[in-house]
Amino acid sequence: MKLPPLAPISFRCLRVWQRNFEIYRQNWKISFVPPLLEPLLYILAFGVGLAVMVGEFELQGRTLSYTRFIAPALVAVAIMYNAFFETTYNSFVRMYYQKTFDALLATPLNLEEIILGELLWGATKSLIATLLMGGMISLFGLFDYPGALLLIPLALLGGLCFAAFGMICTALVPGIETFNLPIFLGITPMFLFSGTFFPLQNLPGWAQGLAQLLPLTHLVALVRGSALHLWSGGMWLSLLYLLVFAALLLPLAIKLMVRRILH
Repeated sequence: MKLPPLAPISFRCLRVWQRNFEIYRQNWKISFVPPLLEPLLYILAFGVGLAVMVGEFELQGRTLSYTRFIAPALVAVAIMYNAFFETTYNSFVRMYYQKTFDALLATPLNLEEIILGELLWGATKSLIATLLMGGMISLFGLFDYPGALLLIPLALLGGLCFAAFGMICTALVPGIETFNLPIFLGITPMFLFSGTFFPLQNLPGWAQGLAQLLPLTHLVALVRGSALHLWSGGMWLSLLYLLVFAALLLPLAIKLMVRRILH
C-alpha cells in the first residue's frame, strides 16, 4: 500500500476548524445538553444504584466509593466518543454527502490542511465535552483539584488520538453504514475492558495484557490518576503511549484520507 507524500501544511488548517466551530455555535444549545446530563444519569445509575451493592474498595492505598472510581472514566469515555464520532460519521457526511471538502478545495486550502482541521476540531469536541462533564461532576465533589485541571491537556491529547483513529476508519470504510464494524470491534471493547467500570486487576493476566494495548486504557489511567490524585509511575508510560499513538496515527490518517479522496 503506497501512500502519497504529505503536502506542506500551514496555519490555514485553522480555517477548517473555524468553519466547524461556527456551525457548532449555531446549534450549541443542543450540543451542550448531552455532556451536561450524561454525568447525572451515570451518577444516578451507578452512584445510587450499583454503588450500594459494590460499596467502597481499596485502590492504590486509598478507599474509594464506586461512584468516585467511575467518574473519571466517564470523562475519558466522553473524550473517546466525541473525537471518534466527529471524525467518522460527521466527517464522512461533510466529505461525501454535503460536499464540504469539495467547497473547501476551491479555496487556497489543500487536502492535508482540510483533514488536519477536521482532526483538530475532533479534539476540540473532546475538550468541550471534558469541560462540561468535568464541571458537572466536580459539583458532586468527585474530583480533586488542582490535579483535575490536567484533564484539559489530556482531553486534547486523547482527542487527537481518537480523532486520528476515527479518521483512519473514515478513509477505509466503503460506506457510512460500515462504521458499525470498527465501533463493534474497537470502540465497544475499549468502553467495557479499559478499566472503566472495574479495575484491570480483576481481569485474567492475558486479558490485562490485551487491555494495555488499548489507547482508552491509558487515557483512563491518566484521567483517573489526575482527577483523584492517584499518582503512579505507570502514568508516565501511559502518557508516552498516547504521545506515540498520536504521532503515528495523525500522519497516517491524513495520508489515508488524501489517498481516498484522490483515488
